[in-house]
Amino acid sequence: MKITLVLSAFSLFMASCAMHKNPSNGSFNNLNNRTMTNISSFHEATKPVSAKPFFKGPEGTVAALQIKKDGLLDKHITKVEALLVCVAGEVVFENEKGFKQTLTNGDFVKIEPQVMHWVKGVQDSQLLLIK
Repeated sequence: MKITLVLSAFSLFMASCAMHKNPSNGSFNNLNNRTMTNISSFHEATKPVSAKPFFKGPEGTVAALQIKKDGLLDKHITKVEALLVCVAGEVVFENEKGFKQTLTNGDFVKIEPQVMHWVKGVQDSQLLLIK
Protein backbone atom coordinates (compact mmCIF):
# COMPACT_ATOMS: atom_id res chain seq x y z
CA MET A 1 0.00 0.00 0.00
CA LYS A 2 2.84 2.41 0.85
CA ILE A 3 4.58 1.84 -2.47
CA THR A 4 1.27 2.53 -4.23
CA LEU A 5 1.01 5.86 -2.40
CA VAL A 6 4.60 6.73 -3.32
CA LEU A 7 4.20 5.85 -6.99
CA SER A 8 0.81 7.56 -7.23
CA ALA A 9 2.05 10.78 -5.64
CA PHE A 10 5.18 10.89 -7.79
CA SER A 11 3.36 9.97 -11.02
CA LEU A 12 0.67 12.55 -10.41
CA PHE A 13 3.26 15.23 -9.72
CA MET A 14 5.38 14.44 -12.75
CA ALA A 15 2.42 14.00 -15.13
CA SER A 16 0.47 17.08 -14.18
CA CYS A 17 3.12 19.58 -13.00
CA ALA A 18 0.20 21.29 -11.28
CA MET A 19 -0.44 21.61 -7.60
CA HIS A 20 -2.64 23.29 -5.00
CA LYS A 21 -1.28 26.46 -3.35
CA ASN A 22 -1.21 24.53 -0.04
CA PRO A 23 -0.32 21.01 -1.21
CA SER A 24 0.49 19.70 2.26
CA ASN A 25 -3.22 19.37 3.08
CA GLY A 26 -3.44 15.95 1.37
CA SER A 27 -6.01 16.98 -1.25
CA PHE A 28 -5.52 16.73 -4.99
CA ASN A 29 -8.93 18.31 -5.70
CA ASN A 30 -7.50 21.55 -7.09
CA LEU A 31 -5.25 19.79 -9.60
CA ASN A 32 -8.12 20.05 -12.07
CA ASN A 33 -7.70 23.85 -11.99
CA ARG A 34 -4.49 23.35 -13.99
CA THR A 35 -2.78 26.11 -12.03
CA MET A 36 0.78 25.70 -13.22
CA THR A 37 3.46 26.02 -10.58
CA ASN A 38 7.06 24.93 -10.48
CA ILE A 39 8.46 23.00 -7.53
CA SER A 40 11.12 25.71 -7.12
CA SER A 41 8.40 28.23 -6.22
CA PHE A 42 8.13 26.59 -2.77
CA HIS A 43 11.57 27.82 -1.78
CA GLU A 44 13.39 31.08 -1.22
CA ALA A 45 15.92 31.54 -4.01
CA THR A 46 18.71 32.61 -1.65
CA LYS A 47 18.65 29.73 0.85
CA PRO A 48 21.33 27.08 0.21
CA VAL A 49 19.06 24.30 1.54
CA SER A 50 15.29 24.35 1.93
CA ALA A 51 12.72 21.66 2.79
CA LYS A 52 8.98 22.26 2.60
CA PRO A 53 6.01 19.89 3.09
CA PHE A 54 4.54 19.02 -0.30
CA PHE A 55 1.92 16.34 0.37
CA LYS A 56 0.68 14.49 3.43
CA GLY A 57 -1.45 11.40 2.99
CA PRO A 58 -2.81 8.85 5.45
CA GLU A 59 0.21 6.57 4.95
CA GLY A 60 3.11 8.85 4.11
CA THR A 61 4.49 12.26 3.26
CA VAL A 62 6.32 13.98 0.43
CA ALA A 63 8.63 16.95 0.99
CA ALA A 64 10.01 19.30 -1.68
CA LEU A 65 13.73 19.91 -1.19
CA GLN A 66 15.92 22.54 -2.77
CA ILE A 67 19.69 22.27 -2.54
CA LYS A 68 21.64 25.02 -4.26
CA LYS A 69 25.06 24.47 -5.87
CA ASP A 70 27.55 23.74 -3.05
CA GLY A 71 24.70 23.63 -0.51
CA LEU A 72 24.85 20.82 2.05
CA LEU A 73 21.95 19.00 3.66
CA ASP A 74 24.01 18.13 6.72
CA LYS A 75 24.38 14.70 8.29
CA HIS A 76 21.15 13.33 9.72
CA ILE A 77 19.21 10.10 10.31
CA THR A 78 15.69 9.20 9.24
CA LYS A 79 13.58 6.90 11.39
CA VAL A 80 11.74 5.38 8.42
CA GLU A 81 12.70 4.15 4.98
CA ALA A 82 12.56 6.95 2.40
CA LEU A 83 13.01 7.60 -1.29
CA LEU A 84 14.93 10.65 -2.56
CA VAL A 85 14.05 11.60 -6.16
CA CYS A 86 15.99 14.21 -8.13
CA VAL A 87 13.54 16.25 -10.20
CA ALA A 88 16.08 18.77 -11.55
CA GLY A 89 19.76 19.52 -11.13
CA GLU A 90 22.50 17.33 -9.66
CA VAL A 91 23.34 16.26 -6.11
CA VAL A 92 25.58 13.70 -4.43
CA PHE A 93 23.99 11.46 -1.79
CA GLU A 94 26.33 9.76 0.72
CA ASN A 95 25.88 7.68 3.85
CA GLU A 96 27.99 6.49 6.76
CA LYS A 97 28.33 3.03 5.20
CA GLY A 98 30.46 4.50 2.40
CA PHE A 99 27.66 4.48 -0.19
CA LYS A 100 27.88 7.41 -2.61
CA GLN A 101 25.59 8.13 -5.57
CA THR A 102 25.24 11.09 -7.91
CA LEU A 103 21.61 11.90 -8.71
CA THR A 104 20.48 13.87 -11.76
CA ASN A 105 17.07 14.43 -13.35
CA GLY A 106 14.88 11.38 -12.71
CA ASP A 107 17.39 9.47 -10.57
CA PHE A 108 16.46 8.22 -7.11
CA VAL A 109 18.02 6.54 -4.09
CA LYS A 110 16.43 4.49 -1.32
CA ILE A 111 17.40 5.85 2.10
CA GLU A 112 17.82 3.29 4.85
CA PRO A 113 16.37 4.09 8.28
CA GLN A 114 18.80 4.69 11.14
CA VAL A 115 21.75 5.28 8.78
CA MET A 116 23.51 8.66 8.88
CA HIS A 117 23.41 10.37 5.47
CA TRP A 118 23.88 13.76 3.80
CA VAL A 119 23.34 15.41 0.40
CA LYS A 120 25.53 17.99 -1.37
CA GLY A 121 24.43 20.15 -4.29
CA VAL A 122 26.59 19.93 -7.41
CA GLN A 123 24.12 22.17 -9.30
CA ASP A 124 21.04 24.05 -8.12
CA SER A 125 18.65 21.12 -7.55
CA GLN A 126 15.02 20.27 -6.82
CA LEU A 127 14.20 16.96 -5.14
CA LEU A 128 11.28 15.05 -3.65
CA LEU A 129 11.69 13.15 -0.40
CA ILE A 130 9.05 10.44 -0.07
CA LYS A 131 8.47 8.78 3.30
